[in-house]
Amino acid sequence: MNNNILLEVKELKKYFPIQKGFLRKVVGYVRAVDKVSLYIKEGETLGLVGESGCGKTTTGRAILRAIEPTEGEILFNADGNLIDIAKLNKDELKHIRRYMQMIFQDPYSSLNPRMTVKDIIGEPLLVNGIARGKELEERVGELMKAVGLRPEYMIRYPHAFSGGQRQRIGIARALALNPKLVVCDEPVSALDVSIQAQTLNLLQDLQEEFHLTYLFISHDLGVVEHISDRVAVMYVGKLVEMAETEELFKNPKHPYTEALLAAVPKPDPKYRETRKLLFGEVADPSNPPSGCYFHPRCPYAKDICKEEYPPLVNIGRNGEDHFAACHFADKLSLVGIE
Repeated sequence: MNNNILLEVKELKKYFPIQKGFLRKVVGYVRAVDKVSLYIKEGETLGLVGESGCGKTTTGRAILRAIEPTEGEILFNADGNLIDIAKLNKDELKHIRRYMQMIFQDPYSSLNPRMTVKDIIGEPLLVNGIARGKELEERVGELMKAVGLRPEYMIRYPHAFSGGQRQRIGIARALALNPKLVVCDEPVSALDVSIQAQTLNLLQDLQEEFHLTYLFISHDLGVVEHISDRVAVMYVGKLVEMAETEELFKNPKHPYTEALLAAVPKPDPKYRETRKLLFGEVADPSNPPSGCYFHPRCPYAKDICKEEYPPLVNIGRNGEDHFAACHFADKLSLVGIE
């Protein structure tokens, strides 16, 4: 593992059992996350994109052990000590959680309506025995200032704040323990467009100030392009492409990535172009097709695509990483966004 890599995930799986009958017999599995391998360098933002239901959020939660992974390695560099999070027991996991936090999608349901802002942001400090009393109050005030909220608001309850302000409270709570890695689970999708831009800029400022590393989960490619250093694309629980943001948007190597980019609206009323529409339905993760999961919808599919799943291989040039899981990744000439 490279010294500047903070997190490396190897062959991560999360299968949910399908149970039927009075005895709840397991008759199959939903392959929500299926052999996902990725890495995140210290200080960078990795965007994780894909259609709804592709396994993005499940991947983020499995990395944090918010849900238990079925298989795989989750290697985390904690102050020079390489730790496999997937193998930690409950006590060991509690210690490592200080280094890894999450910002949730819905700012309305992620905050306890019965707790004040001071209690919400200060709870991690209290639980971990870091601060209490006046020291805790001062730390909460500092965190509120950092996210653009007035410290005197700490006695208020969540209902007194707008959606954007509530998300700032959630961000302050995530930063309370000075984490190294923050998983951002669609943190702006529930906000107005004008508030989205403010929140994204805040996340970038905080990343620089607190030396944070982000796993940024989103379905909005415009948002991902703005904030991410690299982008990973998922389809039906599988990672199909991963590359530097500019490279992936200009030079996609997987047909599914090309289809996602074609769906991005262009802010030009004079723009007229026939889009490459993606036909067919998303594959069922409990009963995926043989071979490449994308082949029933792929306009470039050949016989081998129906029979054999393509491995995720590095086809990058000039020493740059560009991973793609397509039999014809180095032969196809796909259209990106300039």
